[in-house]
Amino acid sequence: MINSYGFRKFKNRFFFIICAMCVVIAVVPLASILFEVVTRGAPQLSLTFLTATASRGGIGPAIQGTLILIGLTSLIGVPLGVLSGIYLSEFGNNKYAQSVRAINNILTQFPSIIVGITAYGIIVITLRSFSAIAGVVALAFIMIPIITRTTEESLKLIPNSIREASLALGAHKWRTTLSVVLPSAKSGLATGVLLAVARIAGETAPLILTIAGSRYFFQGLNKQMAALPLEIWKNSLQSSPTLQAQGWGAALVLILVVLSINIAVRLVSRSRMKT
Repeated sequence: MINSYGFRKFKNRFFFIICAMCVVIAVVPLASILFEVVTRGAPQLSLTFLTATASRGGIGPAIQGTLILIGLTSLIGVPLGVLSGIYLSEFGNNKYAQSVRAINNILTQFPSIIVGITAYGIIVITLRSFSAIAGVVALAFIMIPIITRTTEESLKLIPNSIREASLALGAHKWRTTLSVVLPSAKSGLATGVLLAVARIAGETAPLILTIAGSRYFFQGLNKQMAALPLEIWKNSLQSSPTLQAQGWGAALVLILVVLSINIAVRLVSRSRMKT
């Protein structure tokens, strides 16, 4: 009995140490990247840098373009992704749903450059110009599979007893899904949306082939547009230390934008859950 207890205690400590080491291995590279970006990018932050055009040493158009891309892509990707996830979770016991699930799993791991090439071949060549529309469509194809997958998995975690209780009270299947199941999975849905937003916010390859970048503020959905990932990529290729420093500043701003969106969504979701 004593030996058995001692062995279990040893296993518990051993795996605790292994897990702690894995956490350290994962956190150290992330912390080093954040430290590098902050130390190199923070000195560049100023009102002029955040609001001026590239010709005046600023990234104002890039910030505006990134926010527009995130907003428009979310308007398309979030509803379609959530509805697809609901269908696969609640009504997906058929061959058609299995095919949709398989395609969605493939798209989740699809290289973003392929999505950019596809958007270029279908939209850019058809419209004969780079445009924000092409960028939004490309990013939506990246966002939708992520939200679909996380929504499906979040809804599957809801116990069937909750669904059965609602159905026993006479509620229809669709009413149970909208009024009972979805509110119970709010935190999971919010996490899926945040993961998708963080993914598209830093994508560069699809934007190179769709919006191409611009030195000016937003001029229309059918025109070229600036974005922070493109600004970072272009400045990183320059030999000028000043432009490279601006690239570090743009990287820090991109991190702050994604962090601000995450905090805002968490605060809104928490306030709604309390009410």
